[in-house]
Amino acid sequence: MITFENALNILKIDHNFREIIHKGEYNYNAPDITFEKISYDSRDVTASTLFFVKGDNFKKEFLEKAVVAGLQFYVSEIDFEVAIPVILVNDVKQAMSLLAMEFYGNPQDKLKLLAFTGTKGKTTSAYFAYYILQQNYKPALLSTMNTTLDGEHFFKSTLTTPESLDLFKMMATAVENGRTHLIMEVSSQAYLKKRVYGLTFDVGVFLNISPDHIGPIEHPTFEDYFYHKRLLMENSRAVVVNSEMDYFQVVAEQVTSIEHDFYGQYSDNQIHHSQAFSFETRGILTEKFDIQLIGRFNQENALAASLACLRLGATISDIKKGIAATRVPGRMEVLTQNNGAKVFVDYAHNGVSLANLLSVVQKHQKGKIVLVLGATGNKGESRRKDFGQLLNRHPELIVILTADDPNYEDPIAIAKEIASYISFDVYTIADRKEAIKKALSLTNKEGDAVILAGKGADCYQIINGEKADYLGDYAIAERYL
Repeated sequence: MITFENALNILKIDHNFREIIHKGEYNYNAPDITFEKISYDSRDVTASTLFFVKGDNFKKEFLEKAVVAGLQFYVSEIDFEVAIPVILVNDVKQAMSLLAMEFYGNPQDKLKLLAFTGTKGKTTSAYFAYYILQQNYKPALLSTMNTTLDGEHFFKSTLTTPESLDLFKMMATAVENGRTHLIMEVSSQAYLKKRVYGLTFDVGVFLNISPDHIGPIEHPTFEDYFYHKRLLMENSRAVVVNSEMDYFQVVAEQVTSIEHDFYGQYSDNQIHHSQAFSFETRGILTEKFDIQLIGRFNQENALAASLACLRLGATISDIKKGIAATRVPGRMEVLTQNNGAKVFVDYAHNGVSLANLLSVVQKHQKGKIVLVLGATGNKGESRRKDFGQLLNRHPELIVILTADDPNYEDPIAIAKEIASYISFDVYTIADRKEAIKKALSLTNKEGDAVILAGKGADCYQIINGEKADYLGDYAIAERYL
């Protein structure tokens, strides 16, 4: 719960309160009002709800229907001139985050918070951290792949980083469930949309950066994308940064200009020797680790998670056991066909992650490589050119372009856009199931491989704004083995 008076005080301290405008007949006595619910969904309100108006497409009629349902107050950047008072603010998303913290009893203060950001590797790193902390603690996990607030029940999140009202409700549930730590992925959108405004993380990890999520409904430029990624560093008590990442110096200068208590000790840790299923490190952690996920980038993710968890209380034994036990749905999952050829299922969904995936597979599989790939519709349009230019440098591949969450776009049109950057012939098959079937049929011996990239463990296709049922790449590949 949160009182009217407390809510106003929080907004004023944040310099976000403007005024209360009331033109209707409703009379209220501010000190006596307590809100028992907070919401940004106008269909989900009661007389005791504090409602937040957010979104460019919000319409006055939504608010009018909420008033009829009993709503008595709303927070907004605009006065919609309805019959109830508006608490006018400069930034409604900032208001949402701070008031949600208070409403749910400041659960962030009762958990150790670990956040990962980066263009790629966030989910895998979060899983490594979850398995490590699970050895001696009770972590909760907010991940693109799976979320758990009790360590037993898992569900898929709609957003990489939930809206602030949902985020702090989840945190409060984790606290109620006796969780000690919360591991989460923090996207650039989380800072752009102020979903984590006012939140300080115990450890923030910056894995890497490359152009992505640039488009009309995301970030207008790479500079804007990179800037919002770096905000995690400003809002973490301790940080772990990949010194081999692009633009490292920019991040390093930013980090060293802020008072952090653990940056310097972690910056010199490195992978000294690596094999497919083990790697050795030097630095704070001078150890040998067993790992199920092949590829140096997965070893880097494991190292980043290890250093972060070390800061949060994990032992060397916890780290070694956790890394060895970690597997991630849709991340480098491997099947073997009857003819001996391998099938790799991975979420690689941008140019950099696909390049890493190709390098790993080609290191271990020396025969024919068949790649099944698509690009999402209505978002991340820059990926299409990135994919095409990357594949054009790999004429040895057999490429099948297909659907991957086409949304309101034609998957064939997306495929043709990718193919326009490729100078050799490729297959184009709109139905992803048929594309996978075709790919498996093109292999014939041990050493050959099929790569199913992009969907990972997703069991849906986003078509015309809706999630349509889809068996998933792994299940479909199993069917045609």
